[in-house]
Amino acid sequence: MRIVTSESVNVGHPDKTCDIIADSFLDEALKQDKDSQMAVECAIKNDKLFIYGEATTKANIDYDKIARDVLKDIGYKNDFKIIKEISIQSPEINKAVVGKKLKANDQGIVFGYATNETKEFMPLPLVVAHKLMMKYEKFRRLRDDFFADAKSQVSVLYDDLPKEITEVIISVSHSDNISLARLRKTIKSEIVLPILEEYKNLAKNVKILINSGGKFTIWGSFADSGCVGRKIVVDTYGGEGKVGGGCFSSKNATKIDRSGAYYARKVAKNVVAHGYADKCEIGLSYAIGVAEPISVSVDCFKTNKISIEKIQAYIKQNFDFNVQNIITELDLLKPIYKQTACFGHFGREDFSWEKIEK
Repeated sequence: MRIVTSESVNVGHPDKTCDIIADSFLDEALKQDKDSQMAVECAIKNDKLFIYGEATTKANIDYDKIARDVLKDIGYKNDFKIIKEISIQSPEINKAVVGKKLKANDQGIVFGYATNETKEFMPLPLVVAHKLMMKYEKFRRLRDDFFADAKSQVSVLYDDLPKEITEVIISVSHSDNISLARLRKTIKSEIVLPILEEYKNLAKNVKILINSGGKFTIWGSFADSGCVGRKIVVDTYGGEGKVGGGCFSSKNATKIDRSGAYYARKVAKNVVAHGYADKCEIGLSYAIGVAEPISVSVDCFKTNKISIEKIQAYIKQNFDFNVQNIITELDLLKPIYKQTACFGHFGREDFSWEKIEK
């Protein structure tokens, strides 16, 4: 037996705030110019936002307005000082990537993972952690005494398959007007118990900790600093399966850190969904300026129902890891990225890489 723990964070966590802002920049670029090559990130602390990176695009992007709109929507009431340092993409890299067919915008390794332990084909601890945050986000927007910064953490005891949810930890930011006792009672009844009810067969003896550190009235960039790409385990599989070499947010589809990981997830999910294995991990590596992957690996963790050779043949016959094909097949030139930036990039059916092919 083993215990697996995963976490999720809400939109007001400063790292996630930066991811959302960066993907909002990318969406605006793609709305105006689908061929935009983008990697504009940001960092936040107190009332300062630093926007930096590379952008080769015909789009006219009002970075300040986009950032301020996101910050206001999240719940900041103060004004921010914005500092920008943005240049075009290196012409040498651009020449290696952009042509009749798009090629990889960087070298790197990526992984896609799937498991049949949940209907989402995702690890249970991460699914529950994300659901807690999604429910909290809807809840807090209807109140004025709860704020956007929040974290959840879920532990699950495994005996091959999930056997029991053992612990749920959740911390939420709040007004000084609500007592800690009332807060704990409210979050337990409005957030934690309704989510656990979905998993009542596994949630019979759960230890619940709510705001275990006490008050959480100072939140977001005034309690912590943040920058893009610091929550890659939250964004992927919660510690189950390997993590690739780069983050997702801010990057357009030629960056294989993102598009390659999305396609690897699609392949792994289809292997599991079609019953060829209980778990599957696809590993890919790419070289800058090269369209085809340098390597493709398949690991089913000895859960495969047919030979690995047959699974490899199935993948080869049905999936194409060429960069241009990935972008075309997954329709990655559309402004779809802001919605991916929080609550995980995988396991949500509205994303093209979650499609189960016939």
